[in-house]
Amino acid sequence: MKVVIGAAAAALQLLFPNALLAAPADEIKVLMEAGRNKDAYAFGRQHPEALGDPAFDFFFGIAAIDAGSAGEGVLALERYLLNFPDNVSAQLQLARGYFALGEDARAREEFSGILKKNPSSDVTATVERYLDAIRLRETRYRTSSGGFVEAGVGYDSNVNGGVANSNITLPGLGPQITVSPSGTQQSSGFGWLAAGGYLSHPVAPGVALFGSGQVDAKLNFTESTFDQANLNLSGGVSYRQEQSLYRLGANFTNLWVDDRDFRATYGATAEWLYQIDQQQSTGLIGQYARLDYSGSQSPRDANYWGLIGTYRKLFNQAWQPILSVALTAGTEDTLTNRPDLVRNIYGGRIGVSVTPQAKWGVSLAYGHLQSDYKGPLTLGPGIPPITRKDKYDGIDAAVTYLYTKNLSFKGEVLFSKNHSNIALFEFPRNIAAFKVRYEFQ
Repeated sequence: MKVVIGAAAAALQLLFPNALLAAPADEIKVLMEAGRNKDAYAFGRQHPEALGDPAFDFFFGIAAIDAGSAGEGVLALERYLLNFPDNVSAQLQLARGYFALGEDARAREEFSGILKKNPSSDVTATVERYLDAIRLRETRYRTSSGGFVEAGVGYDSNVNGGVANSNITLPGLGPQITVSPSGTQQSSGFGWLAAGGYLSHPVAPGVALFGSGQVDAKLNFTESTFDQANLNLSGGVSYRQEQSLYRLGANFTNLWVDDRDFRATYGATAEWLYQIDQQQSTGLIGQYARLDYSGSQSPRDANYWGLIGTYRKLFNQAWQPILSVALTAGTEDTLTNRPDLVRNIYGGRIGVSVTPQAKWGVSLAYGHLQSDYKGPLTLGPGIPPITRKDKYDGIDAAVTYLYTKNLSFKGEVLFSKNHSNIALFEFPRNIAAFKVRYEFQ
């Protein structure tokens, strides 16, 4: 935004060399450069006599849109563009105002007109993001679909979740014991394949049916016993009412390990998303899942109940930072009278994503999850039962480059460790991967 304001000020100086900016416009510009857009808008409203002055209309229009009064901002920018129709910066801000008002047809017309002028890569990337958002909003009244394919390679420092040290001490046992090689961490490179798609079909104003599916596989180069594949299917109905979006859905997942069934999950979700303003949203998600394990893992069968609260904020600053926060609470209820295998879960995740340059995206996040098991675990003869308590910490980061609108490249890393009061379940795990993704729209 500061780049746009600075460029506009330079252009206005050329247009009005004898009086760079009238005093009210100059003050609004200073406030906006300080990130005080609401103060800039409030100041502008105190000077109605300046309406019609090109410099004032330009800066007041931007401030009004950023302050949530897009209607006033659009009127001011329309006045400005009547005099200077070739100003791309003003046209971009006007299109943004139309978008904020929900006038998607007029917004698309302005954004498309900007692209025809071959603007800078930064402006082009901004316009493309708005056009994508308009297409997404159109799913409210148009059937839409899309899909993707993805491939990659990576490295996993601990494919089996094994302990880092084969010599460990168990509670109450005294001397160290030696863990077999299969229980210690095994590293491997891996290949990654994934594909998926979605469909949304409106059936009434504000009401739509949706469905999605994804399959993916992580294939280890040297530890194929721990190869994993996943199938995820979901569908349901959504309802939008003013600033709220409600979703009810059902889902099914299946996990295979070494080409064998490991776990099937049958679940349902209820979601409420509330758009506080143009920059902020919050939400609440309720979850139920039946966890159905196969073979020797069947004693872990359980019902899961969970609740997730979310918050998201976009900052009108350089790099367009987005803050995302999620808090999770859940509980598992055993279906096999094995309370030592089910847990209460508490955790959270906080992340920031930025756009440092056109086509580039960077994200960084930290997650924490605490698992308190519901019953004591018997580890073996001579070892007193102990109730397991785990704490998981993970830091992940990713860099994405949008080569074209459909083709992107992504590098990602994860540094994590599971802490436990029982050394058998304490392990580190680090993963790095490079992925190529193609999206169909």
